[in-house]
Amino acid sequence: MLSYLRIALRSLAAHKLRSALAMLGVFLGTLALTGVIHVSEALKEQARLETEKLGPNLLVALAGQPTFRRSGSIRYGGVITTFKQDDADALLKNNPFVKEGTPFVTKNLKISYRRNLVSSQLIAANANFPSVRAATVAYGRFFTQQEVEQRAKVCVLGYTIANQLFTNHTQALGKIIRYGLTNLQVIGVMPKRGRDLAGTDQDEQVFVPITTYMRRMSNQDWVSGVFMTLYTDKAEEEAKQSAIDIMRRQHKIQPTEKDDFLVLAAKDVSKLKTQALELVWILGIMSSSISFSVGAMGILSIMILLVQARKLEIGVRRAIGARRSAIMSQFLLESSLLSGIGGTLGALIAIVLITIIYYIAGYPFIYDPLLIAVVSLGSCLLGIFAGAYPAWVASNVDVLDVLRNR
Repeated sequence: MLSYLRIALRSLAAHKLRSALAMLGVFLGTLALTGVIHVSEALKEQARLETEKLGPNLLVALAGQPTFRRSGSIRYGGVITTFKQDDADALLKNNPFVKEGTPFVTKNLKISYRRNLVSSQLIAANANFPSVRAATVAYGRFFTQQEVEQRAKVCVLGYTIANQLFTNHTQALGKIIRYGLTNLQVIGVMPKRGRDLAGTDQDEQVFVPITTYMRRMSNQDWVSGVFMTLYTDKAEEEAKQSAIDIMRRQHKIQPTEKDDFLVLAAKDVSKLKTQALELVWILGIMSSSISFSVGAMGILSIMILLVQARKLEIGVRRAIGARRSAIMSQFLLESSLLSGIGGTLGALIAIVLITIIYYIAGYPFIYDPLLIAVVSLGSCLLGIFAGAYPAWVASNVDVLDVLRNR
C-alpha cells in the first residue's frame, strides 16, 4: 500500500498544475459547503439567544399592523392611537395563559445633558419590565412601582446612551438629563445588550415610568402595545388566539373586518430569520453541488490524461506480473487522494474564514467536527467515483499493443 501511495504522490507531483486545477472544484465545493452550513448554524444559534434575551416565553401585542423585513426586523407605520390602557388591562387580566406583563409606549426622541444631544428610543413601561423582558440593571436600579404610581421623573439609560452623554457610563447616576421639556434623574444604567430580533438597538434605549410619560411628558391615553410573559411556551398558539379574541372584543371588530393590532411571539420573528437563512443555505448547497460537479469532471479529465500518458508504465507493470486489480487500485488511490487533498484543504480554509467571520460579526463560535470529517471523507469518495472509469481503462490496457508500439 505504501508503494502505491509513493507512486500516487510522485505522479501528482509530476503534474502540479493539472493536479491543482483538478483539486480546485472540490476545494471550492468543500469551502462553500462547510462555510455556509457553519455560518447558518451560527446565525440560528444567535437568533435563539436573541429570542431568550427578549424574555422568557414572550408574547407581544402591538398597535396597528407593523410589517416585517426579510431579515426579521420590524418596520412600524405612523402613530396608532387605537390601543388604549383598557385594552392592556383586559389582555393581562383575561388571558389565562399570561403570567405577567406590562403595557409600554415607544417614542424616538432627542435626549440631552448639558451640550450633549443624542437620539434615543424611549421605552415607557411599568416597574416589572425587567422580569417581563429578562433585563437587568448594571449600575444603580430600575424604577419601582411606587415611582410609577407617583409619576416620578426618573429614568434608566441604555449602555450606549450613557456613554454618549457622559465621559463614562458609571458617572451617569444621579445626573439630570432633559427629554424635551422634562427633566429626568438618572437612577440606573443597563448593561450592554446589543440588537434584539426586531433589529432594535437596545443600548440606545431610555426607560421611564409609563405614567410619567403618558401624564407628564405627552398627555396621551394610548399605548404602543403590551409585553406579556406566558406560563409556558407549550401554550403559545392558544395564548395568541386568546389575546386576539380579547382585542377583537375590545375594539368591537366584526368577523369580516381586519384586525387593527398585531399579536406575535418572539419565536415568530425568529422564524422569519430562520426562513431567510434557509434560503441562503439552499443557495449555498446549490453552489457547492455545482463546484463538486466541476471538480468531479476535472478529476475525471486529468485521470484520463494520466492513463494515456502512463500506458508504457502500465504495460511494463502488467508484463512483470501486476494484476488488473492492482492497476485499478493504483489509479483509484490517485483520484481519491487528489479529491481528498482538495476537500481537506477546502474544509480547513473554511474553518479559518468562518472563525474570522464569527469574530468580526460577533456570532457564537460553532464548529461541527462531524461535518468536517464527513465532507473530507465525501471528497475522497467523490474522487473514487470520478476515477472509476479511468481506473477501469487503465486496468484493461492491452499489454502487447503498448509494448509493441513503444
